[in-house]
Amino acid sequence: MSQKIVIMGAAGRDFHVFNCCYRDRPEFDVVAFTATQIPNIEGRRYPATLAGAQYPNGIPIRAEDDLDCILRNENVDEVVFAYSDISLAYVDKRRKKVEEHGVAFSTFDIDATMLSSRKPVIAITAIRTGCGKSQTSRRITDILREMGKKTVAIRHPMPYGDLAKQAVQRFASYDDLDLHKCTIEEREEYEPHLKNGVIVYAGVDYAAILAQAEKEADVIVWDGGNNDTPFYDPDLWIVVTDPHRPGHELSYFPGTANFARADIILINKVSSSEDAGVKMIEKNAKKINPGATIVYRDSLLDIPDPDAITGKRVLAIEDGPTTTHGGMPFGAGVLAAKRNGAAELVDPRPWAVGEIASTFEKYPDTGSLLPAMGYGDVQIRDLEATVNAVDCDLVLVATPIDLSRLIDIQKPYMRIGYRLAEGDGELTEAVKRAIS
Repeated sequence: MSQKIVIMGAAGRDFHVFNCCYRDRPEFDVVAFTATQIPNIEGRRYPATLAGAQYPNGIPIRAEDDLDCILRNENVDEVVFAYSDISLAYVDKRRKKVEEHGVAFSTFDIDATMLSSRKPVIAITAIRTGCGKSQTSRRITDILREMGKKTVAIRHPMPYGDLAKQAVQRFASYDDLDLHKCTIEEREEYEPHLKNGVIVYAGVDYAAILAQAEKEADVIVWDGGNNDTPFYDPDLWIVVTDPHRPGHELSYFPGTANFARADIILINKVSSSEDAGVKMIEKNAKKINPGATIVYRDSLLDIPDPDAITGKRVLAIEDGPTTTHGGMPFGAGVLAAKRNGAAELVDPRPWAVGEIASTFEKYPDTGSLLPAMGYGDVQIRDLEATVNAVDCDLVLVATPIDLSRLIDIQKPYMRIGYRLAEGDGELTEAVKRAIS
């Protein structure tokens, strides 16, 4: 008799766990994936072309709210938890819920889901979403370019559309973003690399992705998502931490593993943080991962016209996942407004419509900012309507992409950028050692 498995996920890591640990293994029967965090990703099927011959009809992807029903009706033997940026307390609640049904509960196997590469791999991870992981990835690709190495960035999955078509995706130009019908969330991660001249791969089947990327890369940069662990076994493992959220490095899954296993612990945003937050991360690093090198960096804001912010009533548009399930009450836009004398940060909630209003209802602790949510066409149009309805003097667009390419902003706006400070060479030396 095969062991019946449910994989709890959020359209990404869960599929990778299946591909690595359960595909083409008749001793297991994956009866369902469950999905949460991302709007409208349930109700699909993991297609037979990806699931393998054992699943000619594919595998259903159901809402996590259906978990009790699945456990009652499917004679499940084990539930595997496989998504990220979740508090350990939340994971424990899910464990208790599953075990009340007499079903075993486990988290995904980190080592079994790190594939080996023929090329050097540098992995950029974090302890939470919003730490500055993407800007660190861009800094690493800059270092590699300066060394004359051709780099390919492989990005953590965000397959929210047709999974079979998204098995292996290659992005070499902005046109490829349109070709693959990328969401705002995907564009935020891919577009900065493309602007920097770096090819990006993403998708569903990360063994196939790696095989293709290795053909054109000297070095693979794993650009992780949320606080997930790498999909590839790294030669250099970097974890980015956030002193605005000290202690989260020990309390969020699976970022705790990144913190414990990384070669470099990068403490970001040091100038904008309380000294106590930096010291707490230092103390925890020395206790949990004493062999790691600690590196200190700043996240620098690029503000085209600071004087234009002074005295204005400002709407700050921030990265969606960071300010919703990531729990960050501010981002680069809010910081730019406060540092440059904005008269007011306008709370957009009174003007929010449709799926944007629903986002605020789901995440009621979001601050006076607008998360740039855009997981589908409807949500993007609701974002556009909300922006244009807000009573403000200036919109600060602090997303990694030029949002005006996707929505029509019918009022004055300014893009706010951010980048990792270069520091004094520790990262360059670490990269040289890793790829030598």
